[in-house]
Amino acid sequence: MENKKEKYELLCKQVEQLIAGETDEMAVFSNVAAALKDAFPQEYFWVGFYRVVDNELLLGPFQGSVACYHIGYGKGVCGTAWATGKTQVVPDVEQFPGHIACSSLSRSEIVVPIFGVDGLVHGVIDIDSTELATFDMTDACYLEKIAKILAKQLQY
Repeated sequence: MENKKEKYELLCKQVEQLIAGETDEMAVFSNVAAALKDAFPQEYFWVGFYRVVDNELLLGPFQGSVACYHIGYGKGVCGTAWATGKTQVVPDVEQFPGHIACSSLSRSEIVVPIFGVDGLVHGVIDIDSTELATFDMTDACYLEKIAKILAKQLQY
């Protein structure tokens, strides 16, 4: 069984190959959401993207159960990642002030901002788990690499 770091190393290479030559944001996010979910099927309950559209986060492609359509700046884990420009690793969502419960099954969460060359957040990667404390700094490091791969390919 591969360890988490090895899985992420392989996943980063796969994502680069998967999206090479594709510039459509929805197509790229759709396949990357599927690749992330496939790589960690036991760990990831929900994997998806929110895009910054008209001063809010708007639901993008995802894998998992239904989700919130709109998230305000600074609201919940996703909005906080957008507002602070920092990856949010949340071991227990019930302890996160203002957590937005799109699903009662979600127990822990990680949200990674996707930056453009302008330094602004253009979207976020959002991943939820049904278990407490699923995510750590290894997840943050590699998901931030994937966010950079996405931003480069989509020319943000």
